Amino acid sequence: MFITRAFVAGVIEMGCYVLEKRVGLLGQKLGFVRCWSSASVHRLSKENAETQQNMGSSELGPGFLPRHVIMVIKHQKDPLKALEVFNSVAREEGFKHTFSTYKALIENLGYHGEFDSMEKALAEMRINISGGSLEGVYIGVMRNYGRLGKVQEAVDTFERMEFYDCEPTVGSYNTIMNILVENNYFKQSHKVYLRMRDKGIDSDVYTFTIRIKSFCRTKRAEAALRLLHNMPEQGCKANAVAYCNVIGGLYEENRASEASCLFDKMLGEDIVPDVATFNKLIHTLCKKGGLKESNRLLDKVLIRGVKPNVFTYNIFIRGLCKEGKVQDASKLLEEMLLKGLVPDVVTYNTLISGLCKAHMVQEAEKLLRTMVTKGCIPDDFTYNTLIDGFCKVGMVQKASELLGDAIFKGFVPDQITYSTLVNGFCEEGNIERAVDLFNEAYSKGLDPDVIIYNTLVKGLSEKGLILEAAQLVNKMLDDGCSPNIWTYNIIINSLCKKGSVYDASNFVNEALRNGCTPDVFTFNTLIDGFCKQSKLNEALEIVHRMSKYGATPDIITYNTVLDGLSKERKVDEVLEIYKEMLAKGCVPNVITYNILIESLCKALRVQEATQLFEKMLSEGCTPDVVSCSTLIHGFCRNGCLKEACLLLRRMKKLKIIPTVATYNILIYAFCNKLKIPMATNVFHEMVKRGCVPDVFTYSVLVDGFCKTGYRRQLVLFTPW
Repeated sequence: MFITRAFVAGVIEMGCYVLEKRVGLLGQKLGFVRCWSSASVHRLSKENAETQQNMGSSELGPGFLPRHVIMVIKHQKDPLKALEVFNSVAREEGFKHTFSTYKALIENLGYHGEFDSMEKALAEMRINISGGSLEGVYIGVMRNYGRLGKVQEAVDTFERMEFYDCEPTVGSYNTIMNILVENNYFKQSHKVYLRMRDKGIDSDVYTFTIRIKSFCRTKRAEAALRLLHNMPEQGCKANAVAYCNVIGGLYEENRASEASCLFDKMLGEDIVPDVATFNKLIHTLCKKGGLKESNRLLDKVLIRGVKPNVFTYNIFIRGLCKEGKVQDASKLLEEMLLKGLVPDVVTYNTLISGLCKAHMVQEAEKLLRTMVTKGCIPDDFTYNTLIDGFCKVGMVQKASELLGDAIFKGFVPDQITYSTLVNGFCEEGNIERAVDLFNEAYSKGLDPDVIIYNTLVKGLSEKGLILEAAQLVNKMLDDGCSPNIWTYNIIINSLCKKGSVYDASNFVNEALRNGCTPDVFTFNTLIDGFCKQSKLNEALEIVHRMSKYGATPDIITYNTVLDGLSKERKVDEVLEIYKEMLAKGCVPNVITYNILIESLCKALRVQEATQLFEKMLSEGCTPDVVSCSTLIHGFCRNGCLKEACLLLRRMKKLKIIPTVATYNILIYAFCNKLKIPMATNVFHEMVKRGCVPDVFTYSVLVDGFCKTGYRRQLVLFTPW
C-alpha cells in the first residue's frame, strides 16, 4: 500500500498526541500536571516552524521534525509499517533522515525480527550518514540477534565493524561476550575476552560481571569468587550484579553457607541489589528448592529499601506451588493485591497450575473467574492447564464445558487442547466423544499431530477396537503425519494382550516398511507375548535378532525369557540365558534372582538355589520376601525343615518381614510331617509378629490336629 504524505502527517500527529497523553499521565504520577491545550499545540507548531527556518529547508520537511518521525517509529508495533513511514517521509521534499531516525528504524526492525530489512537499513545508513560512530547501532543490532538466538549473525556483525571503520570499544566486546555466554558458548566468549585484552582495551565492571557469569554457569564458582575478589586490584569496584552472580553460583554448587556469608558481606559494604538483580538470585535458589533461604534473603533486603515487584512474587508463588504449598501461594496472591501490586497472567497461571496439580480444580476455576474480574486476560496456557486439570480428576465433561465457554470468549483451541480432551474421553471409555473431538479438530483445519493420533490409537486399542486403530494409522500416513514407534507399540501391545502375537509380529514388519525402527519396548512386548503362549523358540529368536535393529536386550528382556523358561521347567536353559545375560553386561536384579531360585527349587536343586541366594547378597542385591519364601518352600519340599526355620530367623536380621504365605509354607510342611508342636510354634510366632493367619493356616492346623489326635487343643486355634 502506498502511504501518502497526508497519512504520514496524520500518523505523526497521532503519535504526538499519544506521547503527549502519556507524558501527561506520567506527570500526574510524579505530582505535577502538564496540560496539552490547543495553545500548547499551537506553540509546538510555531516552535517546529522556527526550528525548520533556523536549520534550513534541506534538513526538514514542512510540518514535522525528525524527532516526530523517531517517536512514531519507536511506538509502531508493526515493523513493516514503521519501514513504510520511514520510506514515505524520505520522499518528502526537503526532508533528510538523520542518524537518530535510522537508528530508531534499525532498532524497531531488529526488535521485531525483521532482520533482512534491518540489514538493508543499516547498509543504507552507512552510505547516507557521514561522521559519528555507528558503534551504538551495531551494539543494538547484536543484541537483537542475540535475543532471538541468532548467535552467528551477532558474531558476524561484530566481526565486520572494523571492516566498516568502526573500531569496537569495551561496550561492543561486552555485548558479544554476553551473547555468547547467554547461549552457552563459554569458550568462544573467553577467546573474545583474550582478543580484547591483546588489543589493549581495559575491562570495565560489565566485563568482569560477564566473565563471572560464565564461570558460574560452567560450575566454576571458585574461579568466579577469585575474580570477584580481584576486581578492586584491576581498578573496578564490584557491583551487586557481580556479587549476586557469584552468590547464585555458590548456591548452584550447594555451597549455601559460603553463599550466605558472601551475601552478608555484600550488604555490609552497602552494596544493595536492585529488585531485578535480586529476583535473578532468588529464581536460581527457588529452582533448587531453596524457598526458605530465599525468604531469609528477602527479609535482609527489605530492611534496606528493596521493594518486591510482581516478578518477585511470581518467583515465590512458583516455588511454593512446586513444593505443593498452594494454600501459602494463594495467601501470597492476596498479599500482592493488598500491597497494590497487579498480578499478571504469569501469576495467575502459576497458581492455577499449582492448584490443578494438587487436584484442586474447582479452586483453580474460581481463580480463573477472579483473574477475569481483575482485568487479566487468560491465555492459551490458562485454559489448557484447567482443561487438563479437570480431565486428570475425571471431570472430562466439565473440561469440555470449559472449552466451550473459552471458545465463546475468543480462545482458539490448539493441538494441546484437543489432545488433552481426546485423552480424557478415552480414559473414561467414551471413545465416540473422543473421535468426535478428533474430527472437530480436523474440520477446523487444525492438523492433528502424532500426539493426538497416538492418544486416539491408544483409546481405540484399549477398547479392543484394534482394526479401527490400525485404520487410523493408515489415515495418519495419508494425511502426511508420520507415525512414530510408539504409535506401532500401542497396537502391538494390544495385539499381544489379546493373544494375537503373530499379528503383532506382522505389525512390526509394517512399522519397518514405514520407516519406523522397533525399540526395546517393541521387542520386549513381543517376547512377553510369545512366552505367555509358551512359544519360547520364537521368543529366543527375537532376543537374538534385536541387535540387528540397534536394540540391546535389557533386564526386562532377560527376566521375561527366564520366567517363560522357568514356567516350562527348563532349568538348564534358564541357567544358560542367565550366563548369556552376565556375559553381555546386563546386571541381574532381585526379580532375576527370584526366577532363578524358583526354577532351581522346582528342580529340587536346593543347594544351587542356596548358593545363588548367597551370591545375591554378596553382590549387593537385597533379597525380598519372595526370594526368602521361595527358598523356604524349596527347603520344605526337600525335607530340609531345619534350614527352612533358620532362613525364617535370618529374615529378621535382613529386615525382611515374612507374609502369611511364608508362615503357611512352614506350618504346612510341619503338619505334613505330623510335627504339630513345631507347627504351633510357627503359628504363635506368626501371631506375635502381627501377621494375621488366614483360612489356609487354620485349615492346615485343624487337619494336622485331627490326624495326630490333638483334637482337644483345636479350641485354642479356632479363629472364632
